[in-house]
Amino acid sequence: MRLWQLPVTQDETITCYDDLGHPKNHGLEQRYVSPTTGICRKLVVQAVTPSGTSEIAVSSHTNQASKIAMWLLANFPPIRGWIIFRWVMIWLWFTLKLFWSDNETYNSGHYKPYARSFRGQLWAARSPMEHSSRIIDEGEMDIPTHTLYPRLLIIRDPVRNEWVPCADRDTIIHTKFIAISFSTADAYTQGADDEALQKAQFIEEVRAAVLGQKYDAYWLDLECVGKMPSEKNRDLYCMADVYRAADVTLIMLGKSTAGENECWRSWGQRVWTMPEALLGPHLRYKFRDREAVTPLSLFELANLAYTRYDVEQAIINAYSGKDPLERLERLTLLKSAIWQRATAALAPGVAPPPKLDMIGDSEKSIIGGPYPAARVYALMGFFEHRIQPNYLEDDLHALVRLSMANDNDRIVERMVSMLPLTTTNTACWYSDDDIYGANLWDIIPEIQVAGVTENGALVVDGCRMASIRWKDFPEVAFEPTDSFRRNVIGFFPYLSLPALIIGLSVLTISRVGGIALIVIGFVFLVMSPWMLVFSKSGRIISTQPWLIGVKGAISIKEVEKHLYGGAKAHFPRMYFTPSGSKFSRPEKGSERGGSAVQYDDAKQADSGPDAGHIYTLIDTCSSTMYYFRAERPPTVCIFTGREGGLGRFVLCSERCGINELHKESVLRMPTEISQRMLLYGWVALG
Repeated sequence: MRLWQLPVTQDETITCYDDLGHPKNHGLEQRYVSPTTGICRKLVVQAVTPSGTSEIAVSSHTNQASKIAMWLLANFPPIRGWIIFRWVMIWLWFTLKLFWSDNETYNSGHYKPYARSFRGQLWAARSPMEHSSRIIDEGEMDIPTHTLYPRLLIIRDPVRNEWVPCADRDTIIHTKFIAISFSTADAYTQGADDEALQKAQFIEEVRAAVLGQKYDAYWLDLECVGKMPSEKNRDLYCMADVYRAADVTLIMLGKSTAGENECWRSWGQRVWTMPEALLGPHLRYKFRDREAVTPLSLFELANLAYTRYDVEQAIINAYSGKDPLERLERLTLLKSAIWQRATAALAPGVAPPPKLDMIGDSEKSIIGGPYPAARVYALMGFFEHRIQPNYLEDDLHALVRLSMANDNDRIVERMVSMLPLTTTNTACWYSDDDIYGANLWDIIPEIQVAGVTENGALVVDGCRMASIRWKDFPEVAFEPTDSFRRNVIGFFPYLSLPALIIGLSVLTISRVGGIALIVIGFVFLVMSPWMLVFSKSGRIISTQPWLIGVKGAISIKEVEKHLYGGAKAHFPRMYFTPSGSKFSRPEKGSERGGSAVQYDDAKQADSGPDAGHIYTLIDTCSSTMYYFRAERPPTVCIFTGREGGLGRFVLCSERCGINELHKESVLRMPTEISQRMLLYGWVALG
């Protein structure tokens, strides 16, 4: 008899490695690295409304005597039905906890550390001393920052009346020439049967226009950009110098019969035409079906060819000298404008997130075809230092290399501190915008990029980091303001039991003295809940730093109860942040503070489209609460920069299988708490 067996399925697992290189296999559930042991563990999250196996109800390990004392006071006098018996039993339990509670908490002065660092290799490194897996093309390191002249020019030979390519340096540097700017769609149709014929006709029109302007030399990428990868890379690297060195930049437009506005839009939406126009000293334009060559200014160009007036008008003002911009602001606006334009491989419009699927893809990175990182190469002409183009990198890798080459701008470091409207699944460090409304130049970075990995993770150095606790509220060591009265009253509860014992002993010797001591001890014991709470009711001046997370929106009263056992007078105190998160609402009184309405906003968001993605972060060091949105609960907090008088703290989840952190949210928290975070070496944001 043949037995049929059902197929055996196994749960999918991943392998992670600790800092000693020891492997560990586990499931795909969210994990975190224990700050005390450095071991990768399953993340258990306390939630206002628990659901699933990885979520539990909110709980605490705070001082039990304080919590019981608060309950006894809240239910005093116990005159409702059978509560008197419960009250007495809890009071007896409080008496035991008062004398036998374990209070070994202490203030270390630092948050719990993050116990893992980046262990992989870099694809491209900032320092030449580091190993990089990136393939460096032959001759890449030999190209100077500025070449000052093109590698090749097309020059008219008056003897033979022919246009010939010239690569002689002495001839080129003494020749005045026109640089041609055009849109491919206006010159020829890619892939058409007569593409070569269309190119030849366009070149003849260019030569006629050059002669008409009384010049005998020109630079046109159709003829002057090399065919070999090494030549093409060098020509692309030096293209900014070509347009700077040209006497005139001539814009060759399409046929006016198709509509002048359409011709200008076709030209203006291409990536390379913006740097070509801005870097040239003089501008002229010509329609292919007209003989006239007309000069124009940058302001006229902006009105004719550009549509994003908010960004492009500021750039035009800067390059015309009318309204100079700070360097970083100018470069940021240029990046925004270029990113909106089309390349040979991408249509115009909103730029997509950085693409990581082009690395090593022979079908998408065809040697000799369009560069995947063309946007970055068009942008780099405005920077002091440039990078050698490479077919095997995308916008993301090229942008990191460009930023590392121009360290004073620190563009990528500033992006890390920003929170975009949408965080991509990969390259989470990349940002084009910020939900707090900050600009790139508003950020003062506190980290340095060491390099980028092959899969696009940014490796940063100099991070101050802390772990976030999610499983419960720990017992927090704290120190209230010193008070002689509170110190004396707080000492009385601990005299109650000795007074009772001594009173019972003295009773056989002196009846009056024994009874007096027993009465005093009993009174102290009955009053001990009130005296214990009063002794700790001063304003808190020092606490053990903790970052504590809760899934959902939790109220201040609940947080106070779980942190310190309850609230009485000035003990304890928690505050809402006035400007630290997207949910923050400032009070409009005479003193700066956060409005309590943000709790209602967070609760409403947690029951709407963002249900299940609203979290609360409690910082005991500054006694501040933050509501924020995230896809997954973040387990690591990184101090990355400063902006607007506050620190930028990036909240990250951990991906132990690839040894990377992923940005979940960014909060604006007091800068001074970063000094309570330990300083770490390399970590990867992927």
